[in-house]
Amino acid sequence: QVHLVESGGDSVLAGGSLRLSCVVSGFSYCAFEVSWFRQAPGKEREFVAGIGADGLTNYAYSLKGRFTISQDKPKKTFYLQMNSLKPDDTAVYYCKTDRSFFCTGGYSLADHWGQGTQVTVIS
Repeated sequence: QVHLVESGGDSVLAGGSLRLSCVVSGFSYCAFEVSWFRQAPGKEREFVAGIGADGLTNYAYSLKGRFTISQDKPKKTFYLQMNSLKPDDTAVYYCKTDRSFFCTGGYSLADHWGQGTQVTVIS
């Protein structure tokens, strides 16, 4: 079983910054590829950013330049640095596994989600 725990959400003034963290754990798994998503009230959940096992990153086009995804592989922790925040960034932010790599080789494509962390940007 894979577990993800997000943290770092808060209320912040427009123009401010936040760094979200996502700690991933799972017996028998040694590495993960993770994406961040967000869901604003009354809206569909949307992709924010993703990072591969090779460190390659991809972003939602509208967020590129303000948001940065990174990882600390030994800690199996993934970060989302968010700068120049806007009220439209208000949402619950979730991390999700894209691939979970078994220590013995191979990987799983099963999606695992965290519980989410609330980000509120005040104008």
